[in-house]
Amino acid sequence: MTLTYREYLRLDGLLAQQQPKSNDHDEMLFIVIHQVYELWFKQCVHELRFLAAQMTAGDLPRALHTLKRVLTILKTMVAQLDILETMTPLSFLSFRDRLETASGFQSAQFREFEFLCGHKQESALQRFPLGTPDHARLQRAFREPTVFDAFLTMLPPRGFPTPAEIAGRDVTRSIEPCPALRPVLVRVYREDPLLAALCERLVDFDEGLQEWRYRHVKMVERTIGEKPGTGGSSGVEYLRGTLFRPLFPDLWAVRAML
Repeated sequence: MTLTYREYLRLDGLLAQQQPKSNDHDEMLFIVIHQVYELWFKQCVHELRFLAAQMTAGDLPRALHTLKRVLTILKTMVAQLDILETMTPLSFLSFRDRLETASGFQSAQFREFEFLCGHKQESALQRFPLGTPDHARLQRAFREPTVFDAFLTMLPPRGFPTPAEIAGRDVTRSIEPCPALRPVLVRVYREDPLLAALCERLVDFDEGLQEWRYRHVKMVERTIGEKPGTGGSSGVEYLRGTLFRPLFPDLWAVRAML
């Protein structure tokens, strides 16, 4: 039998997953947007692992291409908030109680994405019961080197020694500023244009993720104001605390040295 479009994409199962719990017109939009976000998180995790493998292998051209794809996905994720913001606060309130304790705070895929980016928080593992697939996946990502760790492996083969302060660092910790790395990065910018281009694309990625966080905070703020979030979070107050935390602090700090 010839494979059809519907079968290849498993559309019967996919399109059966949107099941609103109220009769409110906008709940369908709320479900679809968040399901699409989970698909983009899945793709981003897939791309970041591929990116780390490419950088570890020293394949700069393919690493640049993969980062460009992730950046394009981030722009799409930001644009989707424009769609969600067509839903009014009153419309959301009409079905919010049906969410019970369900919250984006519980997105295991977004936590996995954060871990691979370099935001490591062991406390995030405790939100997912031990023995569940989500906990196992997050535990794996927590112990994995980050994208920036993969970037650091590219420096020595291209003639830029990695400072002892950051070489062999504990990969279960978030990326922290390393002043000793900055003179090395200055040399990269001045002596290796291709590697410098990768640095700039990492900064683009960092900025893109910060833009998505900011737009997400403002969307939540305009929808529920200062009300507590579902799922036990403090809502906007918690989200504000995630803003303006760079993934790669030394790539930002080096700008003052160039």
